[in-house]
This record gives sequence, C-alpha cells and structure tokens, in this order.
Amino acid sequence: MRARVSRDERERQILDAAAAVFTERGYANASMDAVAERVGVTKPVLYTHFGSKEGLLLACVTQARTALLEVTSAAAQEATGPEDMLRRGTLAFFRFLDERPAFTLLYSEGSIAAEALEEIRAQQTDFIAALLGFADPAADAVRLQGWARVIVGACERLAVWRKQDPSVTPEHATEYLMDLAWSGLAHR
Repeated sequence: MRARVSRDERERQILDAAAAVFTERGYANASMDAVAERVGVTKPVLYTHFGSKEGLLLACVTQARTALLEVTSAAAQEATGPEDMLRRGTLAFFRFLDERPAFTLLYSEGSIAAEALEEIRAQQTDFIAALLGFADPAADAVRLQGWARVIVGACERLAVWRKQDPSVTPEHATEYLMDLAWSGLAHR
C-alpha cells in the first residue's frame, strides 16, 4: 500500500516532474501523461491541482519566481558593498538558471508565459532598483528603474547566450555584466 502524501507535497512532486518534462521536451512536446507517469499519479490528479497544461507551466513559473527572489536576495545580503551586491545578485541569477534549467523555457515559450515572464522581470527590476538605491541614494526613482531594466535585459540576453554556449559560465556572464554595468555606475 502506498503512503498518502499531503496536498502540498503532491503539488511539489508534480511541479518538479513538470519542470523536468518541460525542460526535456519543451512545452509544446510535453504531455500531461508524461508528467503524471513521472509522478506516479493519474492525469486527472494533475488537472485537479493545476487545471491545464498551461496552468501547470504557470505554476512552475510562479514557484521559480519565488525561488529566484529568495536566492538573489540572500546573495545580496551577504555583500560587503554596492558593487558586491550587484555582483553577488547577478551570479546568483546565473547559477539559479543552471540549477533550474526549466526556467529558461520562459524565453522560448514567451507567448504562453508572457505575463508570468513580465512579472518576473518586474520583480527583478524592483529588486535591482532597490539595490542600486542603496548605492546611490540621491538617484531619482525613474533613473533607478531605468538602470535596473538595462541590467535585467542584459542578464536575460546573457542567459540566452549561455544556453547556446555552455562554455560561458555563471562567473563569466557575471563578469561581463559587471564590466559594463559597474564601470558606468561606479562614478555615481
């Protein structure tokens, strides 16, 4: 007889399996059958928890969004100054993508998860703008948002490049961003 698991545990199992299936097959080729099989449940269980394949993808995105903010915030808290905050936060972002490859599906499944991707961009933009505000308390909010958007956009493009060229490590990508971003911000 199989032990019964809590709803939260079952949802975690489903999300982990879905992330793996989406990563291996891409969203279009992933099936609810494959996810159900990997978890060891019936397909109706997936629909009960998430409603649809798109709902499952969006739940994966939401889970990743929360985890991304947690890891980048933790990295920034360990920093010794503004430059170190940006460096550690950026490195945490790239390492997060390495640990959770399903997250990069957002860049290829944009039409399905466009709103969720925008929410993640907004979250990271606000987070980076706050970090930059510590570095330059005199900067106005609009300028901080502008700088943060540039950094978020650059990180996304570096992430896409890293997926195409695995020889570009998280450390390399972080250094490339810091070379450009911090040299411009350092004088402030």
